[in-house]
Amino acid sequence: MNIDSDKIIITGASENNLKNINVEIPKGKLVVFTGVSGSGKSSLVFNTIASEAMRRLNDTYPLYIRNKMPYYKPPKVEVIDRLTTSIVIEQRAFVGDLRSTVGTMTDVAPMLRLLYSRCAERCAGSSSAYSFNDPSGMCTTCGGLGKTVNFDLEGLLDRSKSLNEGAILFPGHQIGSYQWQLYANSGLYDSDKPLCDFTEKEWSAFLHGSGVIVEIKNTTGKIWDKSYNLTYEGFLDRITRLYLNRDLSKQSKTNKRIIKEFTKEFPCDACNGARLNEIALSSKLNGFNISELGDKEICDVIPILEQITDPIGHSTAKKIIEILNDIVNMGIGYLNLNRPSNSLSGGEAQQLKVVRHLKNGLVGITYIFDEPSVGLHPKDVSRMNCLLTRLRDKGNTVLVVEHDKDVIQAADEVIDMGPGAGKGGGQIVFQGSVRELMQKHTATAEWLKCKIPVKEKVRTSDEAFVVRNANLHNLSNVTIRIPKQVLTVVCGLAGAGKSSLVCGELPRQYPEVKHISQAQIGTSSRSTSATYIGMMDEVRKLFAKKNRVSMSLFSSNSKGACPNCGGKGVVTADMAFLDTVTLTCEACNGQKFSKESLGFEYNEKNIVEVLKMTVNEALAFFEEAQIVDKLKLLKDIGMGYLTLGQETSTLSGGECQRLKLVNFLQCKDGAFVIDEPTTGLHGKDIDLLMELFDRMVDNGNTVIVVEHNLDVIKQADWVIDMGPKGGKDGGRVLFEGTPQQLIKCKKSATAECLRKEKNDLIIN
Repeated sequence: MNIDSDKIIITGASENNLKNINVEIPKGKLVVFTGVSGSGKSSLVFNTIASEAMRRLNDTYPLYIRNKMPYYKPPKVEVIDRLTTSIVIEQRAFVGDLRSTVGTMTDVAPMLRLLYSRCAERCAGSSSAYSFNDPSGMCTTCGGLGKTVNFDLEGLLDRSKSLNEGAILFPGHQIGSYQWQLYANSGLYDSDKPLCDFTEKEWSAFLHGSGVIVEIKNTTGKIWDKSYNLTYEGFLDRITRLYLNRDLSKQSKTNKRIIKEFTKEFPCDACNGARLNEIALSSKLNGFNISELGDKEICDVIPILEQITDPIGHSTAKKIIEILNDIVNMGIGYLNLNRPSNSLSGGEAQQLKVVRHLKNGLVGITYIFDEPSVGLHPKDVSRMNCLLTRLRDKGNTVLVVEHDKDVIQAADEVIDMGPGAGKGGGQIVFQGSVRELMQKHTATAEWLKCKIPVKEKVRTSDEAFVVRNANLHNLSNVTIRIPKQVLTVVCGLAGAGKSSLVCGELPRQYPEVKHISQAQIGTSSRSTSATYIGMMDEVRKLFAKKNRVSMSLFSSNSKGACPNCGGKGVVTADMAFLDTVTLTCEACNGQKFSKESLGFEYNEKNIVEVLKMTVNEALAFFEEAQIVDKLKLLKDIGMGYLTLGQETSTLSGGECQRLKLVNFLQCKDGAFVIDEPTTGLHGKDIDLLMELFDRMVDNGNTVIVVEHNLDVIKQADWVIDMGPKGGKDGGRVLFEGTPQQLIKCKKSATAECLRKEKNDLIIN
């Protein structure tokens, strides 16, 4: 069978909003799926193709193994033929624990440990002896975390005051309390003396002293004169014993809050943050221990490894260099291998996922990507396209769900979904080349042909947030003015310092600034569009008041739940070694509610009939202001097609992204930092997003957006461009001004892309 001419055959796909579609997808090609948010792209590519491919792969394993593997339910489709093994690279940010690093997620770390165990001077032992995740290699003081949590004395104490003036700020130590008396009545120091004037001996006694018996007087206000004695224990020693030396999971909510408020993370004194024990750190390769090598930027590690000539280590070093070169070619060579994975931006994590798959030699695989351009500067997208085509040219099929113009242009074939979203989508409105798409009138084609002008009339403001001497991560002592009550876009190449500046330093210096991150919204099967925006309580109140019954009868999570399925709408049967069988609940027919609750109506509709309404239908049905106002917000963000009961787990990335903004639209005089809000959004949806931002600013809010999308940058009032590159070559302000002024900036990569877009057509 010729893989280049073969096709994936799909007949009768009806998952989520797909309308019984038929499609043939060519293998050995780069196929890009386009369409507005909610048009059915993810339902076809991920919920149908990827899910069925993974399910069939799992079917090849013995039953007793399959029972321990992830379960993929069969998609709603009549026929899927000629599927190949699939690898899915999802859009969501990489969520790693404290022990996950760039080195571990790219598989460089284990190879580097092997290299040290074979070739390093003063070898520490096997490869595990160089791992901070293994007892034989980790620092015993911090357990391989590189940091310890301790109380921050600056937050605990006001050293300008004496104990009698309330110097202790820690909860429970107010003047007169028995805990305060333990120190104020100790006699070890003068309680009227400001702490800043304590001698070294007094300071040590206050924090770490012991052995003295202190009389504690009654302070309850009751009429009795009894007192009792307590053995003195230094202030810092005591609160450390009571709060930090206990299992955090067993602490009360109050104690957890206190710990979070009054503690800070500090580098481990024993390993200085290196995570490893002394034996591992004393072992060196070309003059560097493994931690020192991991702290270097990846582009600087390659020359060091190239110097290895040892026959045993050369082959391992060569494999490591191949991966590191791929990382550099992606434009993220400024990262270091010790960088915690949970500190990566969405774009950085996405690029590293691609690199991980490039190093394998498999062919005939279907690679499925969810917006690989997320988090990438336009200048970096071309690098991503090169990697996608490399995967294709090795003999693989590459399927990409994408909104980026440059990625679409690189496609061998485009499958455009639509014509609208939700009930108005779920169809294939076009399939063919990019050139052929440009001759059509789909939403995607019209957007590709449209060029948004650079904003000329901008808002101005005399007030501003002034960030001073910012040095977080790679920031180079940056001081910058961010105007209030305008729309500011912060841009620049990946790693340039954008997030460090406005998602890190700005909220730190101005705590009133709210940060709306890239984090996913809650997507459980119990969460719906209506519950997310907080209108369901109002709906339940209407039903309860009309029928004079409890509100809980109209919740599928409470008394209103179907007793047979517990409000889930489905029942599952454990088939031991066979796949779990999920069936629609016969008692409620999948409606989730009990017969009793369905017997009550409001305006001739029961609760299920209301939840089946779209937002637009509900606007015509309800008159109550508390409900109508929230529904209007959903309509304003272009989601009038959603049903009130639609589970958030079925929403696309773009829909989730917009839904996060709903609760902030009615705010006034606030300040918001929004991190890459165009993630998952079609060009047509970005128009709606910009209208929302304008609305927020017109309400007196300050909106600061971290963004790469050129259409967003062009519509800003003020632009801050960071750079000139990433990592140690970034962290500086290249430009601040209006979009019109930015275009003329010669040293800005963003300006270069704006000029190029102005002169280029999508298809020449």
